[in-house]
Amino acid sequence: MSVLVFIESNQNKFKKSDLEAASYAAALAANQSSTAIAIAFNIDDCSPLGAYGITRAFTCATTNFNASSYALTISALAQQESISTIVCSSSSNAKYIAPLLAAALNASYVPNVIALPNSDQPKVFLRNVFSNKGIAHTEIISEYSIIGIAPNAFGVHEQPTDIKQVDFTMHASTSTTTSDAIETASDKVSIADADIVVSAGRGLKGPENWGMIEELASVLGAATACSKPVSDMGWRPHSEHVGQTGKPVACNLYIAIGVSGAIQHLAGVSASKTKLVINTDPEAPFFKAADYGIVGDAFEVVPNLIEKLKAFKGENN
Repeated sequence: MSVLVFIESNQNKFKKSDLEAASYAAALAANQSSTAIAIAFNIDDCSPLGAYGITRAFTCATTNFNASSYALTISALAQQESISTIVCSSSSNAKYIAPLLAAALNASYVPNVIALPNSDQPKVFLRNVFSNKGIAHTEIISEYSIIGIAPNAFGVHEQPTDIKQVDFTMHASTSTTTSDAIETASDKVSIADADIVVSAGRGLKGPENWGMIEELASVLGAATACSKPVSDMGWRPHSEHVGQTGKPVACNLYIAIGVSGAIQHLAGVSASKTKLVINTDPEAPFFKAADYGIVGDAFEVVPNLIEKLKAFKGENN
């Protein structure tokens, strides 16, 4: 019995979180001696998914994202193909779809999964809980299961195979909610997909000083982010607010500049593998959670860091 993975489009391109979900689905299918297939929305060419173990890709074309329509379409495919396990990422869209899909299939939904199941009968999954402060062993006993992969937990793994692309009919939504327009930032690295995130707080003293944060992010190929007070004051857009009450971050390197480290902020970034803090206050709470810390003025440290990084890249390119 195949494992199905939900793949969404970012301007007709695959996101890292989708490739991670595809890698997980392929590994899970291999453990069950079955195959991994995908349902992809608004993607013209699904052949790259073959590099990550996907044998078939069902493609659907639609204008705007609609959680109800997506859930009904995935549910129909799962029933058509006799699929009992569906894998998705932890993107905002996936989190909208999964509960609706669980209701449609009478399925169990297990989010924040960090590893393959350590037991097959019954299936027991490890997942992050309590803002990544604990790990739960969750057993699934229902016929259908929906597995949400925690960001940057499983990784992207190539497992080349032949892939066949098949058109699939989009199902109409039963919801009365409609989208008039969707605005996206196409010129920036998204927080969800970034390996490196450069974040700043009130220590920057004002929005006019964010140029050096954006320059550092550009040099590193990173996403920019901010603390809640910064977005509340309108210095930066709310889409950049990270933390427990904003966007969770699980990147490989999180750089916090002028961020004191309130408990809500720390809870939202604790899943990041390496945390670097730059702050003038040696007693800032963030230093206790950081892997590396620099006590210093951001207006001196960051320009020097940018200069050194540019020199390093120039010597190694």
